[in-house]
Parts: sequence; structure tokens; C-alpha cells
Amino acid sequence: MSKILIIEDEASIRRVLVKILSEENDAYQVDEAEDGVVGLEKIKNNDYDLVLCDIKMPKMDGVEVLEAAKKIKPEIPMVMISGHGDMETAIHTMRLGAFDYISKPPDLNRLLNTVRNALDKKQLVVENKILKKKVSKNYEMVGESEAINHIKMMIDKVAQTEARVLITGPNGTGKELVAHQLHEKSERANFPLIEVNCAAIPSELIESELFGHVKGAFTSAVKDRAGKFEAADKGTIFLDEIGDMSLSAQAKVLRALQESMITRVGAEKDIKVDVRVVAATNKDLKTEIAEGRFREDLYHRLAVILIKVPPLNERRDDIPALIRHFAEKIASEQGNVVKVFSQQAIKLLQEYDWTGNIRELRNVVERLIILGGTEISETDVKMFASK
Repeated sequence: MSKILIIEDEASIRRVLVKILSEENDAYQVDEAEDGVVGLEKIKNNDYDLVLCDIKMPKMDGVEVLEAAKKIKPEIPMVMISGHGDMETAIHTMRLGAFDYISKPPDLNRLLNTVRNALDKKQLVVENKILKKKVSKNYEMVGESEAINHIKMMIDKVAQTEARVLITGPNGTGKELVAHQLHEKSERANFPLIEVNCAAIPSELIESELFGHVKGAFTSAVKDRAGKFEAADKGTIFLDEIGDMSLSAQAKVLRALQESMITRVGAEKDIKVDVRVVAATNKDLKTEIAEGRFREDLYHRLAVILIKVPPLNERRDDIPALIRHFAEKIASEQGNVVKVFSQQAIKLLQEYDWTGNIRELRNVVERLIILGGTEISETDVKMFASK
């Protein structure tokens, strides 16, 4: 049931609005407030899906209510009710975050359409938050070892800044989790995080992938196409495996970092972009620089903050928590009951040499859940988790 609050000092207008909304839809639960002070108090103490608020009221006008409500519960859509002389103020409230405004006396169709649209928007906001939580859980950093707590501390300190970050560590350690956490905890969280696996894109296509191209730039360029940097505007671009990027592409990335400008392949016009760059690599970039495969100036541009993700063998204390995490996740994905691992099984898994790191551990946990008994035993581990 959608809960709607009407803040209106004129009792007659209030009664009309309540009657219209109550008769329109049985699912609307309508509450009333006779002035802005009472209305704001109700907003603080209740969860409303929509607020209809008059602009001209004693004690506290609609603009003040809107500004205060947006600080308390910014997700609630607010529709302002304006008299004939309030139109300029009504438009001003839109700039302050109001969803829409309706004029007095309220037109029936206009009112109902506005209410439905506002409630639809609220539902989309709720669904988006749920989706973001699900996505966020997929990139949760599991563990309380000293190494992982140090990384979490660094993320908390760095995320709110615009500093570029270089994440290093072996394959399978979860470098992408660090990138997602940096983005989700940043001021850019409401804008895109665009991921680019530099190792997976052929060297002759990497520039087009990153910076886009214009029609006719090369044989298969049949139309203009924006690149990843443009797609990430106001957000974050995550350049994974940047050590595999060609030197020519490195030069263009360096320019993008220096000037916040990119040029599509085959074009002459520069495009301004506002992008935070987070990069990751499993290579020793200083060795790559010494051997002429990576630009030293780009390295220093990227490595403002260095975060090293340790291999699993250096954080064995986290293995029990990771096993539980993967067991719950796999059970949820497959619709099964969560299987328990015996202490002996966990102890044996902690002693393994995890050359494939967390990715390998996840695969082993899934294998044991599929092939092992109701409780995963030491025998199951010896039989099915062998290298």
C-alpha cells in the first residue's frame, strides 16, 4: 500500500485531495498535515512514498519543508501545490529537487498522472537500491586478517578522494573487488563503473575500445562509436591488466590523465571527460618499465596510491570465512541447503598451497559441495580437492 502525505493549510483543498486519492485507488493510504511544521514532523517519524506539499503556508512554507525533507529522507518524491501567484516559486522548487508541481484548484487528470508517475519513480529508486545492494554483495571483501583489514582501511581513506589508484597482486586475488569498493564508497557511486580487461582486447582494437572511433576510421568502422572513457564520464574506469596495454594506447591514456581529454580514432575533435582511473595488474610494472614495455610517466600518473592485494597463502586466517561465504553463495545460486564444512576439512584446506588464490578456493568449495557428503569431511577434501 502506497502511503501519501498531504501538507496543506486550507482544509477544503485538503479534503478534496484526500477524496480524489482515496476514491482513485484503494491501495493509497492518505495522511494529512495542516501546516509545514506538523508535516515535517510526520515525514521524520513515518515512511511515506509520496508527499504533496502546499507552497504558501503559515509557520513554515513549502520551500522550507522541501529543503528540510530532502536532508532527512531524500528518496521521497515531493509534489508541490502552487497557487496562481506561486508559479515562479514552484519552478524554483523543481531546481531544489521537487518531483513536480500542480496548480490550485487541482485538475483531476493532471493530479492523478503526477501521483502515479511520482510513485513509479519511488518504486524505481527502491528497486535500484535493492539491485545495488545485491551487486555490492557480489563484490564484498571477506576476511578479517591483518592484510585485508589494511586494504579496507586504505579504501575508506582513498575512496572519497579523486586520487588515482594502482592495484597490484597475483591473478585470482580479488583486485576487481578493491576497484568496486573504491567506486561504491566514492562520490562517483551514482555514475557508471566501466571495466576494461586490457589483456582480453587485441592490441589493434584497444584504442578504439577505450577512446571510440568515427565512421570510416578503419575498415569495420561503419558508424561513430563512443569509447569506454566517454561511457565512464563522471564515474570510474577500471583498467584491469593494464600491464598488457600497447605502448601507443598507453600514450593516449597518459594524455587523458594529464588533460582530461580524449580523441576518437580517426577524429580531430577533442572530447572532455571527467573520469577517475583505477588500474590493476599482476605484473611487476617496474620490470616492465626497465624492459621498455611500459611507460614510466604513465606508471607515476597511475600509482598515486598503491594497493597490494596479497595472495591467499599470505592470508590463511581468512580461509574459514571465505569457505562459509562461498558455501552460502553457491547454495543460494543453486537453490540448495547450505552445506557445513567440518573443522578437520577446513583445517586441511588452510594447509593447501593456493597457487590459484581465491578463484581456485571458490572452485574447490563448489566441487566439494557437489561431490561431497551432507557435511563436507576431511575425507571429502582428500578425495575431491586434490590438486
